[in-house]
Amino acid sequence: MTEYGYRRQFETRWNDNDVYGHLNNTIYYEAMDTTITHWLITEAGYSLGEGDTMAFCVSSSCQFAASGAFPDTLRVELGTGRVGSTSVAWKLGIFRESDGELLANGEFVHVFVGSETKRPVPIPAGIRAAIEAQLVGAE
Repeated sequence: MTEYGYRRQFETRWNDNDVYGHLNNTIYYEAMDTTITHWLITEAGYSLGEGDTMAFCVSSSCQFAASGAFPDTLRVELGTGRVGSTSVAWKLGIFRESDGELLANGEFVHVFVGSETKRPVPIPAGIRAAIEAQLVGAE
């Protein structure tokens, strides 16, 4: 693959276009957040709303390289940057599926917290193992 260890398609919808005829910037954030959450559930065994740990997004960013528009299908690729004791920086690339053009690069940082305390806790062992197996050094 590339520096990313996981990829997922993200279908655009007609109402994702803004008045300028391209995807609104919020759609890129939706695509990134959906890809991370999908990976956590399907690959790392994370259960939303269950258990004693939650992942809070504490920062996010997106740098745009080109415009996408409906009916484009996006390919969102996921990898990691820094993996700390309680947090992970997710690195994402968003590409147009039809021609592979890079549309945007993004980053989300999640801190894992206790469900009751909302205080940082270590990344759950199963999630850390999945990150290390699939996303760290994916080249």
